[in-house]
Amino acid sequence: MKPRKTSIKRETKETSVSVTINLGGTGKTTINTGIKFLETLDWFFW
Repeated sequence: MKPRKTSIKRETKETSVSVTINLGGTGKTTINTGIKFLETLDWFFW
């Protein structure tokens, strides 16, 4: 079966957003916002 993985990156003057999704992965999530408070809330999204 082909890997089901995709990435997209969007940059503006104010922000840079990068998202990678791997549908055949292990279920591990990683969130890197540069703001520690938001990174501790990653459990909220999953």
